[in-house]
Amino acid sequence: MNYDIITFGNPAAETLLIQPVDDHDLGLMDKEVACLQELAAGQSFCLKAVKVEDWNRDLSPWPAPAVFGKEDFGGGAAESLAWLDHNLMTGGETENRKRIFLGGYSLAGLFSLWAAYQTDHFHGIAAASPSIWFPGFREYMEGRPIQSPAVYLSLGDREEKTRNPVVARVGTAIREAWACLRDRGVNCTLEWNKGNHFKNPDLRTARAFAWLMKQEPVL
Repeated sequence: MNYDIITFGNPAAETLLIQPVDDHDLGLMDKEVACLQELAAGQSFCLKAVKVEDWNRDLSPWPAPAVFGKEDFGGGAAESLAWLDHNLMTGGETENRKRIFLGGYSLAGLFSLWAAYQTDHFHGIAAASPSIWFPGFREYMEGRPIQSPAVYLSLGDREEKTRNPVVARVGTAIREAWACLRDRGVNCTLEWNKGNHFKNPDLRTARAFAWLMKQEPVL
């Protein structure tokens, strides 16, 4: 495993954003960064886009049957988090960083939320339209404490209106996740966006990171 890392923003910024991406996400990163620069109201940040090799394998917390097409989920999240820890969370990448946020879109959003239950490295989690319908994940959240103090959740208002019975649970699941986190004292918001899962992923992710940056100003 050896992921490519593409850097956006100010490499010396005290705020580090880490975002797992695929090829489609990379094509939208310039737009996402421009939106984030506007929403962050002058705050400086360094965004590290980490291009994963196999989306369904590398970002899923445990194995699960395919939901779209024939590609099952491989359960490689632990290995991916260990790679991030070794390559981005130690040494020069985190030196002089005062805030580190992990986030992403869709399965990358789920991975980020899952990672917050594994480590206290992250000051906040940006889970934009996360795949929180993932089998067993809601029960997983109920059974252990989260280690990040702030979580942004979002969903498109048409995402739960699908014929896929697994994905159709996403609306109920994200409402329950928001309530669970709030009940445990986490600084958590749930934002509803117009449209289905595929509308404006870059802008939704930018809003997620911007919300976190506004919650915890750099001292």
